[in-house]
Amino acid sequence: MSPTSETAQGGRRLVIVESPAKAKTIKGYLGPGFVVEASVGHIRDLPNGAAEVPDKYTGEVRRLGVDVNHDFQPIYVVNADKKAQVKKLKELLAESDELYLATDEDREGEAIAWHLQEVLKPKVPVKRMVFHEITKDAIREAVANPRELNQRMVDAQETRRILDRLYGYEVSPVLWKKVMPRLSAGRVQSVATRLVVERERERIAFRSAEYWDLTGVFATGRAGDVSDPSVFSARLNTVDGKRVAQGRDFGPDGQLKGGSSAQVLHLDEANARALAAALRDASFAVRSVESKPYRRSPYAPFRTTTLQQEASRKLGFGAKATMQIAQKLYENGFITYMRTDSTTLSDTAVSAARAQVTQLYGADYLPDKPRVYAGKVKNAQEAHEAIRPSGDRFRTPAETGLTGDQFRLYELIWKRTVASQMKDAVGNSVTVKIGGRASDGRDAEFTASGKTITFHGFMKAYVEGADDPNAELDDRERRLPQVAEGEALTAEEISADGHATKPPARYTEASLVKELEEREIGRPSTYASIIGTILDRGYVFKKGTALVPSFLSFAVVNLLEKHFGRLVDYDFTARMEDDLDRIARGEAQAVPWLKRFYFGEGEQAGAASEAGNGDGDHLGGLKELVTDLGAIDAREISSFPVGKDIVLRVGRYGPYIERGEKDAEGHQRADVPADLAPDELTVEYAEELLAKPSGDFELGADPATGRTIVAKDGRYGPYVTEVLPEGTPKTGKNAVKPRTASLFKSMSLDTVTLDDALKLMSLPRVVGTDPEGVEITAQNGRYGPYLKKGTDSRSLETEEQLFTITLDEALAIYAQPKQRGRAAAKPPLKELGADPVSERPVVVKDGRFGPYVTDGETNATLRTGDSVESITPERGYELLAEKRAKGPAKKKTAKKAPAKKTAAKKTAAKKTAAKKATATKTAAKTAAKKTAAKKTAAKKTAAKKTASANASSGDE
Repeated sequence: MSPTSETAQGGRRLVIVESPAKAKTIKGYLGPGFVVEASVGHIRDLPNGAAEVPDKYTGEVRRLGVDVNHDFQPIYVVNADKKAQVKKLKELLAESDELYLATDEDREGEAIAWHLQEVLKPKVPVKRMVFHEITKDAIREAVANPRELNQRMVDAQETRRILDRLYGYEVSPVLWKKVMPRLSAGRVQSVATRLVVERERERIAFRSAEYWDLTGVFATGRAGDVSDPSVFSARLNTVDGKRVAQGRDFGPDGQLKGGSSAQVLHLDEANARALAAALRDASFAVRSVESKPYRRSPYAPFRTTTLQQEASRKLGFGAKATMQIAQKLYENGFITYMRTDSTTLSDTAVSAARAQVTQLYGADYLPDKPRVYAGKVKNAQEAHEAIRPSGDRFRTPAETGLTGDQFRLYELIWKRTVASQMKDAVGNSVTVKIGGRASDGRDAEFTASGKTITFHGFMKAYVEGADDPNAELDDRERRLPQVAEGEALTAEEISADGHATKPPARYTEASLVKELEEREIGRPSTYASIIGTILDRGYVFKKGTALVPSFLSFAVVNLLEKHFGRLVDYDFTARMEDDLDRIARGEAQAVPWLKRFYFGEGEQAGAASEAGNGDGDHLGGLKELVTDLGAIDAREISSFPVGKDIVLRVGRYGPYIERGEKDAEGHQRADVPADLAPDELTVEYAEELLAKPSGDFELGADPATGRTIVAKDGRYGPYVTEVLPEGTPKTGKNAVKPRTASLFKSMSLDTVTLDDALKLMSLPRVVGTDPEGVEITAQNGRYGPYLKKGTDSRSLETEEQLFTITLDEALAIYAQPKQRGRAAAKPPLKELGADPVSERPVVVKDGRFGPYVTDGETNATLRTGDSVESITPERGYELLAEKRAKGPAKKKTAKKAPAKKTAAKKTAAKKTAAKKATATKTAAKTAAKKTAAKKTAAKKTAAKKTASANASSGDE
């Protein structure tokens, strides 16, 4: 019996999912007997601040939102922006005969379902409906086979949430006090930041080594063809039996690794060139040919982390953008659930994939038996399938009707899934060794490696990308000539090649995800939000696709390592993850574990008791660690030696360098660019910064006032100001503010003169008055020079016009109709090429809020670390992809309506009550007047709130 006909007999069912998009898709599969509504994510959570906590809670409970003294009882509150939705759900539930909680099948989804049940308090039967793909069959199957709520999963999610709250709310205030306000710490976020910082430390400490080798181009003497090339290149491998040093033989200090110096020959430029010259007339012959069979099996289907990594390598998507696009694909029924640790495919999916292999590539590419990918990552929390196209028959990308980023991500998932059920690729790998004796008697041996693929198998459908852009992909062939041992070869060219070892590569989003997973830190479903957080907090910024730590993150990690060592220890964090998974499996209890972590009951009580660090602070409990902050020297943890007595300091307004103590003779100080990569702050560059003119430049005295005029480099750029006499009140109602003006774009601190400064400080300049007597002024504003007449402003073309424009010219500008549209478009600052999604030309432009990339349809502002000069096409495409994934910006004023309606209802209620309470006409009039007064006051208050909210949103 179908769900629809069943419902016709059994009443009305309310199905609650997370998102409106998912609700819309599912509604289409269930029919008229079902009402499908979205909770729009979590409906309640721990409070965001003390103001959200009910009044009955005080002290620590109010601050943390968790009652640590009563079994870590969480205080849950309905989110302010979800109250209207909760009310709607309650109204729908009141008219329903059954409730189906159809949130996602993971730990977070189970928790949302539990919260819905707790808040809605249903009096009708409640069923938990689960599915991992949104197709007609899957949804109907889920309705027919509901289950009970899994309390163990709920408890596991709650424990994680409480732990993360205690960690964040206890450690973050330490950062506020000792580093900078409004910083945050987090269980996985801080460890991820530490990984990025440690990689940068390795780069700073790295010393490059130079080494040389030879490349020979050898000819067989035959005509040659595609299968048997006539020439090939080989690299020098040994000299007199001693292996020639390569990059892998050197340590990060630029020296040969211990023990290598005896086994390898380190060639410098002179020796390499001498050897090349000595080999030019040598006779060469093939010494050996070694052939081995080559076989490569297909890659497992995608899970969350491998999808993020491949989408980064192949499509240039960040982890966050990948998950946002995948979410839309899932909600609209194109793929299975995208938060999964599993590589397993269902029997249906295997059949669908095998059918497409036969249909698209032929039976020769189909293995006799289905391939099974049963491996999961350790402690995988989800029991889902791998990420694959949904349904029992896969739609080809062309059949989906998808476009843009969604099409590209679906195509990637589809190809990977189909390829996973194809035959191995097979071929041969060959190694040829060529020897010759130099004119100085030395024996040189060259080596060449090749690979031929005789049957491409799964590679016909899919080849995995690589993090290293120089790495050879699996399908890359390199054919060598068909030569035999003893065969003579001619050296057409012997060249000496110089190389330098490179510092370890910075993490990209893909490689950081891979590192976190390999270290078993955090859970794959959270990696995208973690990387998003450290980018948003300013701990990390991007240069191209590389993740670069800011100087601020160095200070934060320094503090955490020195005073909360275990909390950012990689093994400790991984063990904590194991403990949380043991709780989820019912092998451990949440409350005793949280007590040990927070209060530190006994030094051998468990992993949580090791939450101290190596500086003698071994108390174990988080609470005691954050209570005694006296040992933390704020200046010390934010100071880093650069060299030659120069120290980098992380100040409240950004990083700076200084030499010597403040106010001491010879003290030097200079700001450091916020987007400077830490490994680029060399002693030489620091000296350059200190040598630049900085501080106050005295330009002279103002002839009119006698006050000294100085030029300064401020937080918002260079400016000029006057020095007020000592004793001038700076605060209070009699306070005097010095005249100040920003330098024009065409000016610099090095060249600005006293006359320039006085002209700048004379602004705004009165140009004259119009025929009606209204004054017209020329002013320099945030968005450039403009004229102002009353409330009517008109832009000027150049800053110089501020001083030169005449009254007649100003009146002529005002005589023209005000331009309501945009001004003429400025020429692009840089062209990046065609976007791979929209196929439109991408350019960098200068906008009102700074430079941005655009393809004419989507605009994305450049981030910290991006610059017009350094931005690459790939980075431009990535910014556009992330912006598209976010979708159109939501209007912030949309939330005002409910508040106004509520205010109106309250006023109406007061008015009605006042009328009912009056017994006489006089009393009624009095009450009406009071109500009117209240109504007016309410309107004024509402107006003030709206104005305040608008001002706030304008500043964001």
